[in-house]
Amino acid sequence: MDPVLDAFAAVPREGFLPREMRGNAAFDQPLPIGQGQTNSQPRTVADMLRLLEVAPGDAVLDVGSGSGWSTALLAHLTGPEGSVVGVELEPSLVRFGRRNLAATDQPWARIERATPGVLGWPEDAAYDRILVSAEAEELPPELVDQLAAPGRMVIPVAGLMTLVERSATGEVRVSGHGWYRFVPLRRRP
Repeated sequence: MDPVLDAFAAVPREGFLPREMRGNAAFDQPLPIGQGQTNSQPRTVADMLRLLEVAPGDAVLDVGSGSGWSTALLAHLTGPEGSVVGVELEPSLVRFGRRNLAATDQPWARIERATPGVLGWPEDAAYDRILVSAEAEELPPELVDQLAAPGRMVIPVAGLMTLVERSATGEVRVSGHGWYRFVPLRRRP
């Protein structure tokens, strides 16, 4: 059994798209959700979730939650014994994502408006898993600082899907896992 495929079946992409895009939900491509943002290509989301290795009970941070789809998928993977905090910078997408997430009835997950100038959600750190769905120019140390020991973070850095692993002793290992395109990771001052 593949927990990622199970999450995809339990949390259909269609419910996280603008009404006019829902007919395209099965297409394996990024789809626009407004504010210059996209709902990521399903194959890419699956690759990221497999690298992340979310387990039931994990505390997870979802940076760039957008439509709320990745937050809902992560919530399915953690189960009710876990917790997921999605953060999004665009206020209209925060509202859109919250509505979509609420429809999945997973109260252990929530979406917060990102604090301008701050990456992640340091108030609830440390996280067992961090998923970043926007491309950083370089690995952001403030997100690495929010990662638990042990913990895993998946983030696209300069086009390379990057896995950051922190050991129980705090040692950090970074590895690359293929080339992808994402919207840029932004932090407004």
